[in-house]
Amino acid sequence: MYKYLIGIFVFLILIVSVLVISSKIANRLFHKQVNLEVQEMFDKNIGQIQDTSVRIVDLQRLPLIVQQWLKQSQIIEKEYISSVRSKQTAKLRLKPDQKWMSSTSEQYFTVDKPAFIWKARIEAAPLLHIVGRDMYLEGNGNMLIKVLSLFTVADGKGAEVDQGSLVRYLAEMVWFPTMALSDLITWETVDDRSAKASMTYMGVRAEGIFTFNELGEVTLFEAMRYGDFGGEYRLEKWVIQLSDTKEFHGYRVPTKGEVIWKLPEGDFSWYHFELKDIEFNVPHAY
Repeated sequence: MYKYLIGIFVFLILIVSVLVISSKIANRLFHKQVNLEVQEMFDKNIGQIQDTSVRIVDLQRLPLIVQQWLKQSQIIEKEYISSVRSKQTAKLRLKPDQKWMSSTSEQYFTVDKPAFIWKARIEAAPLLHIVGRDMYLEGNGNMLIKVLSLFTVADGKGAEVDQGSLVRYLAEMVWFPTMALSDLITWETVDDRSAKASMTYMGVRAEGIFTFNELGEVTLFEAMRYGDFGGEYRLEKWVIQLSDTKEFHGYRVPTKGEVIWKLPEGDFSWYHFELKDIEFNVPHAY
C-alpha cells in the first residue's frame, strides 16, 4: 500500500512538472506570436499619417466641448499620433459573482488604418494563469483566451466581435486624441458637456457619447456594444468611467477607468484599470 501511494505521488509530481514546463514554453510562444502580430500590424499601418502638426484651425469643425478636450489634451502644435503602445494593470472578473483577478497588459494601436492588439496575463489563482489577446485588424476582431497559455477556452470572431472591437477602438482614442480629427469620425453636439462620435470602417459602424467635465477632460463613454453573455452575443449598453488625467510625453490622457455593462438584470462592473505608461509614434513592439 505504501509503495502504491508513493507511486501515485511520484506520478502526480511528474504530471505537474510536465504541465508547468509545457505552460512556460506555451507562454513564451504565445508572447512571441503576439509580438509578431503587433509588428505586422505596425508594418501594414504606419507611414501614411499626416506628418504635419495639429493646428488650432483644425479643431474648428468640431463641437465646442470636443475642441476643449483636444486643447486640454495638449495636441495643438504637436505631431499627429500614428501609433501607440501602453502598459496597464487591472482587476477583472468574468461574472458578477466571481472574485476579482489581477492582470497586467500591453496594448498597441495604429491610427491611419485603425487597428489594435491587446495582450494580457491574468492571475486567476495560485499557479493558474490565463493569457488573452484581443485583436482588431483590417476591420476584423478576434478575442483569444488560453488557460495556462495552453488550453484555448475562447476564440471569438464574427460580425458581433467586429462591431464590439470597433466600439472599443472608438472609446480608447482618448489615449491618442488626434484621432478625433480623422475623416473616419463624425461628431455631433449632444449638450454643453457631451458629444456623439460616429465611426464607420470596413463596412462596420460604431457610435458612442463622450462626456466631459468642466476642464474638458473625458469622464465617461457610453455606447451600445455586442458582448458575449453565457455563450450568446447581445447588444447591450457598455460604459467606461474615466478619471485621473496625466501627462505623458507632452500629451494629457486619462489613466484610470472602470468598465461596466448596463444589463437588464443590473450593472455588471467587470474591469478596473490603471494606465502605467504610454508612448506615441513607435515603430515596433517591446
